[in-house]
Amino acid sequence: MMMTISALCREHTDLTVRQTGLLERMSVVFPFLADLAHGQLKAYVPAKQSGRLLVLAQERPHTVYMNTKPTECGRLQSALEEPLVQDTLRTGLPGRGKREWTYGSLIDMYTFAIHDGTQVIGVVSFEVDGDRLQIDGFPCLLATAVDVLVNARKGAEAAQYQSISASDGILITDQFSRIVFANASAQRIYRVLGVGSLRGCHLFDRQLTRHVMRETMERERPWQKELTAGNLTLIRRQIDLQEGGQLIRRVVILSDVTETRAKDKEIRIKSAVIQEIHHRVKNNLQTIASLLRLQARRSKSEEVQAALEESVNRVLSISVVHEFLSQQGTEAINVQQVMRQIFELAAHDMADSEFLVRTEFSGPDVVLPSKFASSLALVLNELVLNAMEHAFEGRLSGTIGLAVQEDPEHWQLDLYDDGAGLPADFNPGKTRSLGLSIVRTLIEGDLGGSFVLENDSRGAGHGTHARIRLPKSETEEDHIVIQSLEE
Repeated sequence: MMMTISALCREHTDLTVRQTGLLERMSVVFPFLADLAHGQLKAYVPAKQSGRLLVLAQERPHTVYMNTKPTECGRLQSALEEPLVQDTLRTGLPGRGKREWTYGSLIDMYTFAIHDGTQVIGVVSFEVDGDRLQIDGFPCLLATAVDVLVNARKGAEAAQYQSISASDGILITDQFSRIVFANASAQRIYRVLGVGSLRGCHLFDRQLTRHVMRETMERERPWQKELTAGNLTLIRRQIDLQEGGQLIRRVVILSDVTETRAKDKEIRIKSAVIQEIHHRVKNNLQTIASLLRLQARRSKSEEVQAALEESVNRVLSISVVHEFLSQQGTEAINVQQVMRQIFELAAHDMADSEFLVRTEFSGPDVVLPSKFASSLALVLNELVLNAMEHAFEGRLSGTIGLAVQEDPEHWQLDLYDDGAGLPADFNPGKTRSLGLSIVRTLIEGDLGGSFVLENDSRGAGHGTHARIRLPKSETEEDHIVIQSLEE
Protein backbone atom coordinates (compact mmCIF):
# COMPACT_ATOMS: atom_id res chain seq x y z
CA MET A 1 0.00 0.00 0.00
CA MET A 2 1.39 3.38 -1.07
CA MET A 3 2.02 5.83 1.76
CA THR A 4 0.40 9.26 1.74
CA ILE A 5 2.40 12.45 1.26
CA SER A 6 1.91 13.32 4.93
CA ALA A 7 3.18 9.91 6.06
CA LEU A 8 6.21 10.08 3.75
CA CYS A 9 7.09 13.58 4.97
CA ARG A 10 6.77 12.60 8.64
CA GLU A 11 8.99 9.57 8.18
CA HIS A 12 11.69 10.86 5.85
CA THR A 13 11.84 14.70 6.05
CA ASP A 14 12.15 17.62 8.46
CA LEU A 15 9.33 19.57 6.82
CA THR A 16 6.88 21.31 9.15
CA VAL A 17 3.20 20.42 9.41
CA ARG A 18 2.34 23.61 7.49
CA GLN A 19 4.78 22.75 4.69
CA THR A 20 3.49 19.19 4.50
CA GLY A 21 -0.08 20.47 4.31
CA LEU A 22 0.92 22.78 1.45
CA LEU A 23 2.40 19.86 -0.48
CA GLU A 24 -0.78 17.83 0.15
CA ARG A 25 -2.93 20.62 -1.29
CA MET A 26 -0.72 21.05 -4.31
CA SER A 27 -0.61 17.31 -5.04
CA VAL A 28 -4.26 17.46 -6.11
CA VAL A 29 -3.18 19.05 -9.41
CA PHE A 30 -0.20 16.73 -10.11
CA PRO A 31 -2.06 14.34 -12.49
CA PHE A 32 -3.48 17.34 -14.37
CA LEU A 33 -0.02 18.88 -14.67
CA ALA A 34 1.45 15.68 -16.10
CA ASP A 35 -1.30 15.64 -18.73
CA LEU A 36 -0.90 19.33 -19.51
CA ALA A 37 2.89 19.10 -19.89
CA HIS A 38 2.63 15.80 -21.83
CA GLY A 39 5.34 14.34 -19.63
CA GLN A 40 6.03 12.42 -16.48
CA LEU A 41 5.83 14.47 -13.29
CA LYS A 42 7.93 13.89 -10.19
CA ALA A 43 7.95 15.84 -6.96
CA TYR A 44 11.12 15.89 -4.83
CA VAL A 45 11.80 17.16 -1.30
CA PRO A 46 15.03 17.13 0.74
CA ALA A 47 15.28 14.08 3.01
CA LYS A 48 16.42 14.06 6.65
CA GLN A 49 19.52 12.23 5.60
CA SER A 50 22.07 14.66 4.21
CA GLY A 51 22.64 14.42 0.47
CA ARG A 52 19.42 12.49 -0.15
CA LEU A 53 16.18 13.35 -1.92
CA LEU A 54 12.73 11.85 -1.37
CA VAL A 55 10.53 11.18 -4.41
CA LEU A 56 7.25 12.42 -2.98
CA ALA A 57 4.97 11.86 -5.98
CA GLN A 58 5.06 10.49 -9.51
CA GLU A 59 2.41 10.88 -12.22
CA ARG A 60 2.41 9.65 -15.81
CA PRO A 61 0.52 11.54 -18.54
CA HIS A 62 -2.72 10.39 -20.19
CA THR A 63 -2.19 12.71 -23.16
CA VAL A 64 0.87 11.00 -24.65
CA TYR A 65 2.40 7.53 -24.63
CA MET A 66 5.54 7.03 -22.56
CA ASN A 67 7.40 3.81 -21.90
CA THR A 68 6.30 2.44 -18.53
CA LYS A 69 8.90 2.57 -15.80
CA PRO A 70 8.61 1.28 -12.22
CA THR A 71 7.19 3.85 -9.82
CA GLU A 72 9.75 5.61 -7.67
CA CYS A 73 7.28 7.24 -5.30
CA GLY A 74 8.60 6.99 -1.72
CA ARG A 75 12.14 6.24 -2.90
CA LEU A 76 15.18 7.85 -1.27
CA GLN A 77 17.96 8.62 -3.71
CA SER A 78 21.23 10.45 -3.82
CA ALA A 79 21.06 14.14 -4.71
CA LEU A 80 24.07 13.55 -6.98
CA GLU A 81 21.80 11.50 -9.26
CA GLU A 82 19.56 14.55 -9.80
CA PRO A 83 21.79 17.60 -10.40
CA LEU A 84 18.98 19.64 -12.00
CA VAL A 85 16.70 19.04 -9.01
CA GLN A 86 19.50 19.91 -6.61
CA ASP A 87 20.28 23.16 -8.45
CA THR A 88 16.62 24.27 -8.38
CA LEU A 89 16.38 23.40 -4.67
CA ARG A 90 19.43 25.54 -3.98
CA THR A 91 18.69 28.53 -6.25
CA GLY A 92 14.89 28.45 -6.66
CA LEU A 93 15.40 28.94 -10.42
CA PRO A 94 13.89 26.74 -13.15
CA GLY A 95 16.21 24.20 -14.72
CA ARG A 96 16.39 22.43 -18.07
CA GLY A 97 18.56 19.58 -19.23
CA LYS A 98 18.73 16.01 -20.43
CA ARG A 99 18.57 12.75 -18.55
CA GLU A 100 18.70 9.10 -19.49
CA TRP A 101 15.25 7.56 -19.91
CA THR A 102 16.11 4.13 -21.21
CA TYR A 103 19.49 2.65 -22.02
CA GLY A 104 21.01 4.78 -24.76
CA SER A 105 18.08 7.25 -25.02
CA LEU A 106 17.82 10.72 -23.51
CA ILE A 107 14.78 12.75 -22.52
CA ASP A 108 14.18 16.46 -21.80
CA MET A 109 13.83 17.39 -18.15
CA TYR A 110 12.40 20.64 -16.73
CA THR A 111 12.48 21.54 -13.03
CA PHE A 112 10.51 24.15 -11.08
CA ALA A 113 10.67 25.14 -7.43
CA ILE A 114 7.87 24.75 -4.88
CA HIS A 115 7.86 27.73 -2.48
CA ASP A 116 6.07 27.95 0.86
CA GLY A 117 6.21 31.77 0.73
CA THR A 118 9.60 32.11 2.40
CA GLN A 119 11.78 29.32 1.07
CA VAL A 120 12.02 26.49 -1.46
CA ILE A 121 10.67 23.26 0.06
CA GLY A 122 10.55 21.02 -3.00
CA VAL A 123 10.91 20.66 -6.74
CA VAL A 124 8.55 19.49 -9.46
CA SER A 125 10.13 17.99 -12.57
CA PHE A 126 8.63 17.22 -15.97
CA GLU A 127 10.30 14.54 -18.09
CA VAL A 128 9.24 15.05 -21.70
CA ASP A 129 10.19 13.15 -24.83
CA GLY A 130 10.86 16.25 -26.89
CA ASP A 131 12.09 14.29 -29.91
CA ARG A 132 8.74 12.53 -30.32
CA LEU A 133 6.50 15.28 -28.94
CA GLN A 134 5.90 17.72 -31.75
CA ILE A 135 3.53 20.33 -30.32
CA ASP A 136 3.58 23.84 -31.66
CA GLY A 137 3.42 26.07 -28.60
CA PHE A 138 4.75 23.56 -26.05
CA PRO A 139 6.48 26.32 -24.00
CA CYS A 140 2.98 27.79 -23.43
CA LEU A 141 1.79 24.44 -22.07
CA LEU A 142 4.76 24.24 -19.73
CA ALA A 143 4.34 27.83 -18.51
CA THR A 144 0.65 27.16 -17.89
CA ALA A 145 1.49 24.05 -15.88
CA VAL A 146 3.74 26.18 -13.65
CA ASP A 147 0.97 28.76 -13.20
CA VAL A 148 -1.45 25.99 -12.18
CA LEU A 149 1.14 24.72 -9.69
CA VAL A 150 1.51 28.17 -8.14
CA ASN A 151 -2.27 28.67 -7.97
CA ALA A 152 -2.65 25.29 -6.24
CA ARG A 153 -0.92 26.72 -3.16
CA LYS A 154 -4.25 28.34 -2.30
CA GLY A 155 -6.08 25.02 -2.64
CA ALA A 156 -7.67 23.27 -5.59
CA GLU A 157 -10.82 21.26 -6.21
CA ALA A 158 -9.90 17.77 -7.41
CA ALA A 159 -12.85 17.49 -9.82
CA GLN A 160 -11.84 20.70 -11.57
CA TYR A 161 -8.34 19.35 -12.13
CA GLN A 162 -9.27 15.84 -13.20
CA SER A 163 -7.10 14.19 -15.82
CA ILE A 164 -7.06 15.21 -19.47
CA SER A 165 -7.49 12.48 -22.09
CA ALA A 166 -5.56 12.28 -25.33
CA SER A 167 -8.71 13.21 -27.30
CA ASP A 168 -9.58 16.30 -25.22
CA GLY A 169 -9.22 19.75 -26.70
CA ILE A 170 -6.99 22.21 -24.80
CA LEU A 171 -7.32 25.99 -25.16
CA ILE A 172 -5.17 28.50 -23.29
CA THR A 173 -5.82 32.24 -23.25
CA ASP A 174 -3.90 35.25 -22.02
CA GLN A 175 -5.19 37.74 -19.44
CA PHE A 176 -7.39 39.34 -22.12
CA SER A 177 -9.08 36.01 -22.99
CA ARG A 178 -7.29 35.84 -26.35
CA ILE A 179 -6.43 32.28 -27.39
CA VAL A 180 -2.66 31.76 -27.37
CA PHE A 181 -2.65 27.96 -27.61
CA ALA A 182 -4.96 25.37 -29.13
CA ASN A 183 -4.03 21.72 -29.49
CA ALA A 184 -4.94 19.54 -32.47
CA SER A 185 -8.08 18.13 -30.78
CA ALA A 186 -9.45 21.61 -30.05
CA GLN A 187 -8.83 22.67 -33.65
CA ARG A 188 -10.59 19.53 -34.89
CA ILE A 189 -13.66 20.24 -32.73
CA TYR A 190 -13.95 23.84 -33.94
CA ARG A 191 -13.23 22.84 -37.52
CA VAL A 192 -16.35 20.65 -37.38
CA LEU A 193 -18.23 23.77 -36.24
CA GLY A 194 -16.91 25.74 -39.20
CA VAL A 195 -14.19 27.69 -37.39
CA GLY A 196 -10.75 27.77 -39.01
CA SER A 197 -7.94 29.38 -37.05
CA LEU A 198 -8.27 29.68 -33.26
CA ARG A 199 -5.10 31.48 -32.24
CA GLY A 200 -5.62 35.17 -31.72
CA CYS A 201 -9.40 34.80 -31.43
CA HIS A 202 -11.20 36.03 -28.34
CA LEU A 203 -12.51 33.06 -26.35
CA PHE A 204 -16.00 34.54 -26.22
CA ASP A 205 -16.00 35.84 -29.78
CA ARG A 206 -19.30 35.43 -31.61
CA GLN A 207 -17.53 33.35 -34.23
CA LEU A 208 -16.72 30.68 -31.62
CA THR A 209 -20.02 30.74 -29.75
CA ARG A 210 -22.61 31.16 -32.51
CA HIS A 211 -23.01 27.41 -33.01
CA VAL A 212 -23.95 26.75 -29.37
CA MET A 213 -27.60 25.66 -29.30
CA ARG A 214 -27.90 24.50 -25.70
CA GLU A 215 -25.85 25.19 -22.59
CA THR A 216 -26.29 23.65 -19.15
CA MET A 217 -24.24 24.25 -16.03
CA GLU A 218 -24.00 22.04 -12.97
CA ARG A 219 -24.86 24.01 -9.86
CA GLU A 220 -22.15 22.33 -7.78
CA ARG A 221 -19.62 22.76 -10.61
CA PRO A 222 -19.91 26.35 -11.87
CA TRP A 223 -16.70 25.91 -13.84
CA GLN A 224 -18.14 23.12 -15.99
CA LYS A 225 -20.78 23.27 -18.73
CA GLU A 226 -22.32 20.84 -21.16
CA LEU A 227 -22.77 22.35 -24.61
CA THR A 228 -24.64 21.23 -27.67
CA ALA A 229 -23.04 22.77 -30.73
CA GLY A 230 -23.93 21.55 -34.19
CA ASN A 231 -23.96 17.76 -34.03
CA LEU A 232 -21.52 17.70 -31.11
CA THR A 233 -22.10 17.41 -27.37
CA LEU A 234 -19.18 18.86 -25.42
CA ILE A 235 -18.14 19.10 -21.77
CA ARG A 236 -16.40 22.46 -21.29
CA ARG A 237 -14.21 22.77 -18.19
CA GLN A 238 -12.73 26.20 -17.44
CA ILE A 239 -9.87 26.97 -15.05
CA ASP A 240 -9.08 30.62 -14.30
CA LEU A 241 -5.55 31.27 -13.04
CA GLN A 242 -5.10 34.44 -11.05
CA GLU A 243 -2.30 36.42 -9.47
CA GLY A 244 -3.05 39.20 -7.02
CA GLY A 245 -6.74 38.89 -7.83
CA GLN A 246 -6.14 39.48 -11.54
CA LEU A 247 -6.63 36.94 -14.33
CA ILE A 248 -3.30 35.93 -15.84
CA ARG A 249 -4.29 32.87 -17.85
CA ARG A 250 -7.32 30.73 -18.59
CA VAL A 251 -7.33 27.00 -19.40
CA VAL A 252 -10.30 25.46 -21.19
CA ILE A 253 -10.65 21.69 -21.59
CA LEU A 254 -13.13 20.43 -24.22
CA SER A 255 -14.27 16.80 -24.03
CA ASP A 256 -16.30 15.40 -26.93
CA VAL A 257 -19.02 13.25 -25.31
CA THR A 258 -21.29 13.01 -28.36
CA GLU A 259 -21.12 9.22 -28.62
CA THR A 260 -21.44 8.80 -24.84
CA ARG A 261 -24.59 10.92 -24.70
CA ALA A 262 -26.06 9.09 -27.71
CA LYS A 263 -25.49 5.76 -25.97
CA ASP A 264 -26.97 7.16 -22.74
CA LYS A 265 -30.08 8.19 -24.64
CA GLU A 266 -30.34 4.77 -26.26
CA ILE A 267 -30.04 3.07 -22.87
CA ARG A 268 -32.67 5.36 -21.34
CA ILE A 269 -35.09 4.55 -24.17
CA LYS A 270 -34.46 0.81 -23.85
CA SER A 271 -34.85 1.03 -20.08
CA ALA A 272 -38.17 2.85 -20.45
CA VAL A 273 -39.41 0.19 -22.89
CA ILE A 274 -38.33 -2.62 -20.56
CA GLN A 275 -40.04 -0.91 -17.61
CA GLU A 276 -43.24 -0.62 -19.62
CA ILE A 277 -43.06 -4.32 -20.55
CA HIS A 278 -42.62 -5.31 -16.89
CA HIS A 279 -45.54 -3.04 -15.97
CA ARG A 280 -47.81 -4.70 -18.53
CA VAL A 281 -46.72 -8.20 -17.50
CA LYS A 282 -47.49 -7.29 -13.88
CA ASN A 283 -50.96 -6.03 -14.86
CA ASN A 284 -51.64 -9.17 -16.91
CA LEU A 285 -50.58 -11.41 -14.03
CA GLN A 286 -52.85 -9.53 -11.65
CA THR A 287 -55.71 -9.97 -14.12
CA ILE A 288 -55.03 -13.71 -14.21
CA ALA A 289 -55.01 -13.75 -10.40
CA SER A 290 -58.39 -11.96 -10.34
CA LEU A 291 -59.87 -14.53 -12.73
CA LEU A 292 -58.58 -17.38 -10.57
CA ARG A 293 -60.10 -15.77 -7.47
CA LEU A 294 -63.41 -15.45 -9.31
CA GLN A 295 -63.22 -19.10 -10.28
CA ALA A 296 -62.41 -20.08 -6.69
CA ARG A 297 -65.43 -18.21 -5.32
CA ARG A 298 -67.75 -19.96 -7.79
CA SER A 299 -66.39 -23.42 -7.05
CA LYS A 300 -68.33 -25.54 -4.54
CA SER A 301 -65.35 -27.82 -3.86
CA GLU A 302 -63.15 -26.76 -0.93
CA GLU A 303 -60.24 -28.68 -2.46
CA VAL A 304 -60.57 -26.79 -5.73
CA GLN A 305 -60.89 -23.49 -3.89
CA ALA A 306 -57.70 -24.17 -1.92
CA ALA A 307 -55.81 -25.15 -5.09
CA LEU A 308 -56.96 -22.00 -6.89
CA GLU A 309 -56.01 -19.77 -3.94
CA GLU A 310 -52.54 -21.29 -3.96
CA SER A 311 -52.31 -20.61 -7.69
CA VAL A 312 -53.34 -17.00 -7.06
CA ASN A 313 -50.46 -16.54 -4.64
CA ARG A 314 -48.01 -18.16 -7.05
CA VAL A 315 -49.08 -15.83 -9.83
CA LEU A 316 -48.91 -12.78 -7.55
CA SER A 317 -45.43 -13.72 -6.27
CA ILE A 318 -44.17 -13.50 -9.87
CA SER A 319 -46.14 -10.25 -10.26
CA VAL A 320 -44.24 -8.78 -7.30
CA VAL A 321 -40.93 -9.26 -9.13
CA HIS A 322 -42.24 -7.53 -12.26
CA GLU A 323 -43.65 -4.69 -10.16
CA PHE A 324 -40.21 -3.98 -8.70
CA LEU A 325 -38.62 -4.18 -12.13
CA SER A 326 -41.18 -1.78 -13.60
CA GLN A 327 -40.54 0.75 -10.82
CA GLN A 328 -36.76 0.81 -10.60
CA GLY A 329 -35.75 0.32 -14.20
CA THR A 330 -33.04 -2.27 -13.56
CA GLU A 331 -32.88 -5.97 -14.31
CA ALA A 332 -31.70 -6.81 -10.81
CA ILE A 333 -33.72 -6.72 -7.60
CA ASN A 334 -33.25 -6.93 -3.85
CA VAL A 335 -34.52 -10.30 -2.58
CA GLN A 336 -35.39 -8.89 0.86
CA GLN A 337 -37.68 -6.29 -0.71
CA VAL A 338 -39.47 -8.97 -2.69
CA MET A 339 -39.72 -11.13 0.42
CA ARG A 340 -41.50 -8.38 2.33
CA GLN A 341 -44.09 -8.13 -0.42
CA ILE A 342 -44.57 -11.90 -0.46
CA PHE A 343 -45.12 -11.86 3.28
CA GLU A 344 -47.86 -9.32 2.74
CA LEU A 345 -49.46 -11.38 -0.04
CA ALA A 346 -49.11 -14.88 1.35
CA ALA A 347 -48.99 -14.57 5.10
CA HIS A 348 -51.63 -11.91 5.57
CA ASP A 349 -53.98 -13.20 2.87
CA MET A 350 -53.92 -16.75 4.24
CA ALA A 351 -54.07 -15.84 7.92
CA ASP A 352 -57.32 -15.40 9.81
CA SER A 353 -58.14 -11.84 10.75
CA GLU A 354 -57.50 -12.65 14.43
CA PHE A 355 -54.10 -14.22 13.72
CA LEU A 356 -51.01 -12.01 14.20
CA VAL A 357 -48.06 -12.66 11.89
CA ARG A 358 -44.68 -11.26 12.92
CA THR A 359 -41.92 -10.99 10.32
CA GLU A 360 -38.15 -10.76 10.80
CA PHE A 361 -35.25 -10.03 8.45
CA SER A 362 -31.53 -10.19 9.10
CA GLY A 363 -28.27 -10.34 7.16
CA PRO A 364 -26.91 -8.61 4.04
CA ASP A 365 -29.02 -7.71 1.02
CA VAL A 366 -29.18 -10.30 -1.76
CA VAL A 367 -29.34 -8.63 -5.18
CA LEU A 368 -30.04 -11.03 -8.05
CA PRO A 369 -30.81 -10.70 -11.76
CA SER A 370 -34.53 -10.89 -12.52
CA LYS A 371 -34.41 -14.38 -14.02
CA PHE A 372 -33.13 -15.76 -10.72
CA ALA A 373 -35.29 -13.47 -8.60
CA SER A 374 -38.49 -14.74 -10.23
CA SER A 375 -37.64 -18.32 -9.37
CA LEU A 376 -36.61 -17.37 -5.84
CA ALA A 377 -39.82 -15.38 -5.36
CA LEU A 378 -41.84 -18.49 -6.23
CA VAL A 379 -39.72 -20.54 -3.82
CA LEU A 380 -40.22 -18.11 -0.95
CA ASN A 381 -43.94 -17.89 -1.70
CA GLU A 382 -44.36 -21.68 -1.49
CA LEU A 383 -42.40 -21.86 1.76
CA VAL A 384 -44.43 -19.06 3.36
CA LEU A 385 -47.69 -20.71 2.23
CA ASN A 386 -46.50 -24.00 3.66
CA ALA A 387 -45.61 -22.39 6.99
CA MET A 388 -48.95 -20.58 7.24
CA GLU A 389 -50.86 -23.77 6.45
CA HIS A 390 -49.09 -26.16 8.80
CA ALA A 391 -46.97 -24.34 11.41
CA PHE A 392 -49.41 -22.34 13.51
CA GLU A 393 -52.49 -24.53 13.91
CA GLY A 394 -54.38 -23.67 17.09
CA ARG A 395 -52.33 -20.50 17.74
CA LEU A 396 -53.20 -16.80 17.65
CA SER A 397 -49.73 -15.54 16.59
CA GLY A 398 -46.54 -16.69 14.99
CA THR A 399 -43.22 -15.54 13.56
CA ILE A 400 -41.78 -16.05 10.08
CA GLY A 401 -38.29 -14.76 9.35
CA LEU A 402 -35.59 -14.68 6.69
CA ALA A 403 -31.92 -14.80 7.74
CA VAL A 404 -29.26 -14.29 5.08
CA GLN A 405 -25.59 -15.21 5.29
CA GLU A 406 -22.87 -15.26 2.70
CA ASP A 407 -19.44 -16.68 2.09
CA PRO A 408 -17.12 -16.03 -0.85
CA GLU A 409 -18.93 -18.59 -3.03
CA HIS A 410 -22.52 -18.91 -1.75
CA TRP A 411 -25.64 -17.15 -0.52
CA GLN A 412 -27.31 -18.95 2.38
CA LEU A 413 -30.97 -18.18 3.01
CA ASP A 414 -32.78 -19.52 6.06
CA LEU A 415 -36.56 -19.11 6.00
CA TYR A 416 -37.75 -20.07 9.46
CA ASP A 417 -40.82 -20.07 11.69
CA ASP A 418 -41.50 -20.67 15.37
CA GLY A 419 -44.35 -23.11 14.75
CA ALA A 420 -45.01 -26.77 15.55
CA GLY A 421 -42.17 -28.13 13.44
CA LEU A 422 -42.14 -31.12 11.11
CA PRO A 423 -44.00 -34.30 12.07
CA ALA A 424 -41.90 -37.19 13.32
CA ASP A 425 -42.65 -39.30 10.25
CA PHE A 426 -41.88 -36.51 7.74
CA ASN A 427 -39.72 -37.67 4.82
CA PRO A 428 -38.83 -34.86 2.39
CA GLY A 429 -37.90 -37.38 -0.30
CA LYS A 430 -41.29 -39.07 -0.26
CA THR A 431 -43.62 -36.08 0.30
CA ARG A 432 -46.28 -35.58 -2.34
CA SER A 433 -46.65 -31.88 -1.59
CA LEU A 434 -46.90 -29.89 -4.82
CA GLY A 435 -45.46 -26.81 -3.12
CA LEU A 436 -42.32 -28.57 -1.89
CA SER A 437 -41.93 -30.25 -5.28
CA ILE A 438 -41.98 -26.79 -6.93
CA VAL A 439 -39.45 -25.51 -4.38
CA ARG A 440 -37.00 -28.35 -4.97
CA THR A 441 -37.30 -28.15 -8.76
CA LEU A 442 -36.71 -24.40 -8.85
CA ILE A 443 -33.79 -24.39 -6.40
CA GLU A 444 -31.94 -27.38 -7.81
CA GLY A 445 -32.90 -26.89 -11.46
CA ASP A 446 -33.19 -23.16 -12.14
CA LEU A 447 -30.93 -21.77 -9.42
CA GLY A 448 -28.32 -24.55 -9.22
CA GLY A 449 -28.54 -24.61 -5.42
CA SER A 450 -29.50 -26.99 -2.65
CA PHE A 451 -32.46 -27.16 -0.29
CA VAL A 452 -32.96 -28.70 3.16
CA LEU A 453 -36.15 -28.63 5.24
CA GLU A 454 -35.58 -29.51 8.89
CA ASN A 455 -36.67 -28.86 12.44
CA ASP A 456 -35.01 -26.34 14.67
CA SER A 457 -31.92 -27.65 16.47
CA ARG A 458 -33.91 -27.59 19.72
CA GLY A 459 -36.21 -30.29 18.31
CA ALA A 460 -39.85 -30.63 17.31
CA GLY A 461 -42.17 -27.92 18.56
CA HIS A 462 -39.59 -25.14 18.17
CA GLY A 463 -40.14 -24.32 14.53
CA THR A 464 -38.93 -25.26 11.07
CA HIS A 465 -35.99 -24.09 8.95
CA ALA A 466 -35.97 -24.09 5.16
CA ARG A 467 -32.28 -23.68 4.32
CA ILE A 468 -31.43 -22.61 0.79
CA ARG A 469 -27.86 -22.51 -0.52
CA LEU A 470 -27.24 -20.67 -3.80
CA PRO A 471 -23.93 -20.40 -5.69
CA LYS A 472 -22.74 -16.85 -6.31
CA SER A 473 -20.82 -17.59 -9.50
CA GLU A 474 -23.71 -17.64 -11.95
CA THR A 475 -25.86 -15.01 -10.25
CA GLU A 476 -22.99 -12.55 -9.79
CA GLU A 477 -21.76 -12.96 -13.37
CA ASP A 478 -25.23 -12.13 -14.64
CA HIS A 479 -25.47 -9.18 -12.27
CA ILE A 480 -22.09 -7.85 -13.40
CA VAL A 481 -23.17 -8.08 -17.04
CA ILE A 482 -26.35 -6.16 -16.21
CA GLN A 483 -24.41 -3.44 -14.37
CA SER A 484 -21.90 -3.04 -17.20
CA LEU A 485 -24.70 -2.64 -19.74
CA GLU A 486 -26.29 0.05 -17.59
CA GLU A 487 -23.00 1.92 -17.18
